[in-house]
Amino acid sequence: MTEVSRRALLAGAAGTAGAMVAGGATVSATQVQAATSGAVAQAIGGLAAAPVATGGQAPSVYRYKVGDVVVTAVSDGMRTIPLSDTFVRNQPKEAVNAALKAAFLPENQVPISFTVLLLDMGGRRVLVDTGNGGQPGPVGLLRGTLASAGVDPASVDQVVISHFHPDHINGLLTPEGALAYPKAQVSVPEREWAFWMDEGQMSRAPDGLKGNFQNVRRVFKAFEGKVERYAWDKEVAPGLTAVGTPGHTPGHTSFQLGSGKDVLFIQSDLSNLPALFVRNPSWHAVFDMDPVAAEEVRRRTYERLAADRTLLAGYHIPFPGALYLEKDGAGFRTVPLYWRPVL
Repeated sequence: MTEVSRRALLAGAAGTAGAMVAGGATVSATQVQAATSGAVAQAIGGLAAAPVATGGQAPSVYRYKVGDVVVTAVSDGMRTIPLSDTFVRNQPKEAVNAALKAAFLPENQVPISFTVLLLDMGGRRVLVDTGNGGQPGPVGLLRGTLASAGVDPASVDQVVISHFHPDHINGLLTPEGALAYPKAQVSVPEREWAFWMDEGQMSRAPDGLKGNFQNVRRVFKAFEGKVERYAWDKEVAPGLTAVGTPGHTPGHTSFQLGSGKDVLFIQSDLSNLPALFVRNPSWHAVFDMDPVAAEEVRRRTYERLAADRTLLAGYHIPFPGALYLEKDGAGFRTVPLYWRPVL
């Protein structure tokens, strides 16, 4: 027990003894001591009997509004991976560890969060990306969390995919291989589809990338060709415009959501851990297929968002995955979204 807790208990016990005196009773020093000891014992017993948290993490859901659109941030979980020597391709491991330490994060570890957005817009329900899928564990929590929030998968009208990495498309299917959102129109970037479905690209891909080509085919085979392909700079849903941000993958897409006077920029995987790649936009993440292109589009986009004071939502930004950017030297400082209950 902490010293503060002891003081609180003793103060409460003294109040009990004092009440005896104030009530007009004649008490001895022995009786006061006994009353004090009994009060302390009772208080300690009450603390010991307090319920202990059990089970898993409580479902992580946060709602905020962008104009008339209700944005629901839903955590698909998070995992921590060891920091490899090449996680940041153009920086030594010592510099990466220094950045982690400066952000009050453990050294030699990379925490990766996954936050999916559900948009309720004018009677239409749009899901942006689908999480890791598979059996729930540290990740793959999306469907269970949606259920806890009262969202029926059959109520989702459209699923908009930003790019074809497994943590964004695997949640299109249930662990049994059925359609996770059976009534939803699935919309994908046409440039992303063209790259990953190209047999020539697959044959020339290095071994470490071939598995992703195979996974894309596995997931979309379940849709029997019923997949809508969208172009950049077009509305994919009411008020939701596709913004080309290639580099992370050839067809990687971000989105701009506008409603009334409000704007939300949904960056997808424009950067990973903010402590590394928002603070240092010139750093190259191992996940980026074309790191030079990814750096250029990241820096250009962040400059605009900071100048316009636009709210930014990111798939790998710590939950609830939304913040503002402020220019700070060669990089950017993050300002978290202020919590406001809206429903």
